[in-house]
Amino acid sequence: MKRIGLNIIGMSCKDCISKVKEALKAVNGVTDINLNPEKAMAWLNAPSGVSPDEVVRAVENAGYQATVLTEADVPLAAPKQRQEIVIIGGGSAGFAAAIKAWELGARVTIIEHSTIGGTCVNIGCVPTKTLIRAAQTYYQSFHHNFDGIDAHPGPLDFKKVIDQKDSLVSTLRREKYEKVLDSYKGMRYIKGHALVKRDSKDRITVDAGRETLRPDKLIIATGAHPWIPPIKGLDKTKYLTSTEALALEKVPRELIIIGGSALGLEFAQIFSRFGSKVYVIEAIPYVLPPEGEEVGNAIAGYLGQEGIEFFTGAKINMVRYNGEYRIDFKMNGKSHSINAEQLLVATGRRANTGGFGIEESGIRIGKKGEIEVNQYLQTSHPDVYAAGDVIGDPMFVYVAALAGTTAAENALSGNRQVFDLSVLPRVTFTDPQVASVGLTAEQAKSQGIDYKSSRLDMKHVPRALAARDTRGFVRLVAEMDTGRLLGAQIVSPDAGEMIMEATLSIKYNITISELAAQIHPYLTLSEGIKLAAQSFDRDVSRLSCCSA
Repeated sequence: MKRIGLNIIGMSCKDCISKVKEALKAVNGVTDINLNPEKAMAWLNAPSGVSPDEVVRAVENAGYQATVLTEADVPLAAPKQRQEIVIIGGGSAGFAAAIKAWELGARVTIIEHSTIGGTCVNIGCVPTKTLIRAAQTYYQSFHHNFDGIDAHPGPLDFKKVIDQKDSLVSTLRREKYEKVLDSYKGMRYIKGHALVKRDSKDRITVDAGRETLRPDKLIIATGAHPWIPPIKGLDKTKYLTSTEALALEKVPRELIIIGGSALGLEFAQIFSRFGSKVYVIEAIPYVLPPEGEEVGNAIAGYLGQEGIEFFTGAKINMVRYNGEYRIDFKMNGKSHSINAEQLLVATGRRANTGGFGIEESGIRIGKKGEIEVNQYLQTSHPDVYAAGDVIGDPMFVYVAALAGTTAAENALSGNRQVFDLSVLPRVTFTDPQVASVGLTAEQAKSQGIDYKSSRLDMKHVPRALAARDTRGFVRLVAEMDTGRLLGAQIVSPDAGEMIMEATLSIKYNITISELAAQIHPYLTLSEGIKLAAQSFDRDVSRLSCCSA
């Protein structure tokens, strides 16, 4: 017996498959027929006396075109091959997809043209969060609320702070990406630029340097880049993005930040606490626009107490540089100008879809350059999926990881897993932090939901009193009739550590009465959730400590 492989044109439906199979069965001695309509291929065993041409004629007599495959086209001895998947992007989404695909038995290739690890570990979450904590430690060494403690900071060696940050980034990149890659035997990693193409048979191919890959499935996880607004004069100045700001070895004397969302505020507090005079300019009437006016004004007030100046509802007219940066803008109908040593543009990020052949290959792109996907993260091409920042907001590393896993599972096992972000917690790592999940009161109202809301100031939480830091509040939103929790917003030094209780409560339809009845450890900030739930129908200022 010998193995014969065929390429068959026109085998596109169940009836076609049946006809081809019957035609092949009719050839004397043919056995073990295996058809792959997606690849337009067939494999079979035939007696040595049956020529490949005889098999081809049988298929042609059934009304289809067929050619014989060589071993260069496909390994004829292995018709039931493992699926091959290519992932473009070696960041959080790409690695999550690669690991899931490997666990599902696929042959996995990752292609990355830049630094392994993507945004989060290299120029995002990890470096910013360690600098936030470093700045907090420095600032609190001479700003605290405890009597009898006379603290004075030593001189700041900012370069050492940056060196330690870089060391952490290198360590995590090595431990969480390079070593992880090595631990999955057989997983390929290609350092190079990928170019997506669509051949005459509507199959996706990927050029990676000198090699052309023809995977069964493709996942695009190319991330995002800083978006620069079209402000007059900005293109003629050497401004900072978050990437360059993280690499500064000297604290700027003054720093102007364009953009008052999470990234802009985190950098504002970092450099302010290290000694810069910081100005934040935001086009919306309040900072942190996704969190609403109440939270935005609260956090601006706290950061303002540290010396950061905010200009909200501002329209920038011109950016100039002549030894220092000058920003001309209008606010409340009046003209203003600010000068500073450095300028940071923190106005959001846009998907990396240009230069990869994505749109040129027919994959649909959205208005902001993001890849359009369905609920299974499948693109307009059935064999191509996308995950992470490249599909647009929300651009969080934990969302990217979930997307990568979901995309790989759907690509290899059929579209079974819906990409569900209906209950998504988010955190802004200022001090105090801002954490939220679910609906705000404004969102519930706009959706026509009959709701009720409570606000508990942190001065009513014993832990905050003991820590002598009562900044912030807990805001809960619940459905009027059922009491089911719909949303939570927390402003607190440790809001990020508190938000998961509210997240799980929304996910599993917990009511505010059930939350209020739960035993919470005394002198923890999470007790604020219980007290906020109680405050819907009780005056918590009249409760004793530990009152149930």
